[in-house]
Amino acid sequence: MLRFDFSFMFEPNTPGGITDEELCSIKERIVQSVEKTVKSRPGFVNVLFDRIYMDSVEDIRQWVLSFDNLVVVGIGGSSLGAVALANALTPPDWNYLSKQERSGYLRIFFLENVDPDQAAAVLDEVDPRETLFNVISKSGSTAECLAHYQVIRGLLQIRGLKPSEHIVFTTDPRKGFLRQISRDEKILALDIPQDLGGRFSVLSPVGLLPAMACGVDIKALIDGAKDAYLKCADLNIEKNPAAMMAACHYLHKEKGRTISVMMPYSNKLFSLADWFRQLWAESLGKKYSLDGKVINEGLTPIKALGVVDQHSQIQLYNEGPDDKTITFLEVESFDRDVLIPAVHHQEDIAYLGGKKLADLLKSELTGTERSLAMNGRPSMRVTFPTINAYDMGQFFMYYEFTTALMGDLLQINPYDQPGVELGKRITYSLMGRKGFEVLKFPEPVKKVVID
Repeated sequence: MLRFDFSFMFEPNTPGGITDEELCSIKERIVQSVEKTVKSRPGFVNVLFDRIYMDSVEDIRQWVLSFDNLVVVGIGGSSLGAVALANALTPPDWNYLSKQERSGYLRIFFLENVDPDQAAAVLDEVDPRETLFNVISKSGSTAECLAHYQVIRGLLQIRGLKPSEHIVFTTDPRKGFLRQISRDEKILALDIPQDLGGRFSVLSPVGLLPAMACGVDIKALIDGAKDAYLKCADLNIEKNPAAMMAACHYLHKEKGRTISVMMPYSNKLFSLADWFRQLWAESLGKKYSLDGKVINEGLTPIKALGVVDQHSQIQLYNEGPDDKTITFLEVESFDRDVLIPAVHHQEDIAYLGGKKLADLLKSELTGTERSLAMNGRPSMRVTFPTINAYDMGQFFMYYEFTTALMGDLLQINPYDQPGVELGKRITYSLMGRKGFEVLKFPEPVKKVVID
């Protein structure tokens, strides 16, 4: 079970942190936000308690495991959660293991960015005859997804393979291009609930199918999220991690700390910071308030990796602008550890001999945390006892619920993303999509170009 330590978000542990009076002043408002969120029953909660979504994935388990590779085609909310699960819950060398060593589960690859070098490298790596392609798009019209989909269709045609035997869609249950193709060509399609936005969809078939394919216990994943939701609904803020996270980030924002750094001290958890970045940025970065006023609201998410980014970012965090809160992700017990042998006896190095790499990693986390506090820079810890499916499910739910609470506190809609749509429309125009030919967009009047 995850543990949350907010100690260094507060005075007197961190000078300039939250005072007891400040926390007390916002408790009633936080409680109201919790009540409102629970009553509204958002899609990311509903999906947990409707077994049809997990069952739809379990029903095709045998077919999925008949392949050797899974290529996930998606971008943003259609892939980031699955990437986080795969990276956290499989060994770093997973794709290099034999199928026997993988206990029959699949190698997993992701086609996200439309970088031709990356796409070609992934498709060169897999034998299409032994590969299942999971094409994910809620709208069914995402340009990057549809581009990769057509490349895959062309590859299957060249090899004389039937698309319906190598493709599964994950998309809207009723509408969109992918849904129409699934009906016309009898291609299997899993449902993304209509009330569930992409960045909140990791605990739906969007994340469950890739997770199941690479051996993740998806029941434990959902159980963890359900148990976390019960704590998220607690009206006692001191017992509710999501409510406390929302309170801390809101109060520090009021102090001018508008940047949220997530810093895992684990390579396996680094992709969680990518997932968090999209959730936080796309949900909370809004031009308009709920009553239509221009407010340009938001908190900027940044990812960092401990210990690596102590050598690239911590100088800024300690002595630069006091505009950040830092969230450390800690692992208590790693799957493996490495002993540092006592090779030399000189004082500069001997102190490391006989210790383990995990000891050094944890000491560096504490050292960074305490140095930040001494410089008046607030931080918090989220501790994973081990990295497992249950706690990953908890993590996803706590942060989704926190995001919903932050939306209410900031008086914005955390579930839409109008700022993304204009760029998509301009792209459609540039690529010649019908209906977007006359879209007007600015060209630079004054050009400043250096060759």
